[in-house]
Amino acid sequence: MSPEELSEARSRVATAQAITILTGAGISADSGVPTFRGADGLWRNYRAEDLATPEAFQRDPRLVWEWYNWRRELIATKRPNPAHHAVAALEARLPDFWLITQNVDGLHRAAGSHKLSEIHGNIWMVRCTACGTVAENHQIPLPLLPSCDRCRGLLRPHIVWFGESLDQEDLARCAKALQDCDVLIVIGTSGVVYPAAGFASVAKEAGAFVIEVNPDPTPQSDLVDIALRGHAKDLVPNLLETGE
Repeated sequence: MSPEELSEARSRVATAQAITILTGAGISADSGVPTFRGADGLWRNYRAEDLATPEAFQRDPRLVWEWYNWRRELIATKRPNPAHHAVAALEARLPDFWLITQNVDGLHRAAGSHKLSEIHGNIWMVRCTACGTVAENHQIPLPLLPSCDRCRGLLRPHIVWFGESLDQEDLARCAKALQDCDVLIVIGTSGVVYPAAGFASVAKEAGAFVIEVNPDPTPQSDLVDIALRGHAKDLVPNLLETGE
């Protein structure tokens, strides 16, 4: 990454009329949030991929809730970092803005973001398996078999699990944001999990200037217009600060 590349990226952000931002685990890693997948996701010899499924919940909901309670307790100790705050500040000053996040930790909301799609859900939301009611819940710890206040049905995390489809209305809103933006900024995502891995291509084909912020190269790096190497907490505030 050269000073010229950072300068051009800042200029593109400063002059853009519409900006969409896509974030992944990297932005939250700067707040100390583990990925909960791979080595970081190992819990009592279970992998995240073995627990975050409808089948696992049907088979042993107590075990799955025990794992989510552990995650909630850990995430509750974390706070938004300067990158989260910079994204929220950009939203406040740019009318045509949308944030798409793959993260379920709620740190973007905690930083003040409102115009966002949490495409994989939010760990601080619960959904009733009987009546479908979705509600915010920050109780720590939850009972291992929490029940709905309305119908007493079993609650589950309001998370998109492996094997489940993303919300179609949410995806449509994301598609519009990708099609309409002048600039897409991809922050801290590996670019391997679909459908988000295809978002940069969608925006670029629609004419957007695409900027990647990540410590290491990703499968998307050859596609983007500028790849900025570094941690989100360090680069994003600089990138999104439009004043000279």
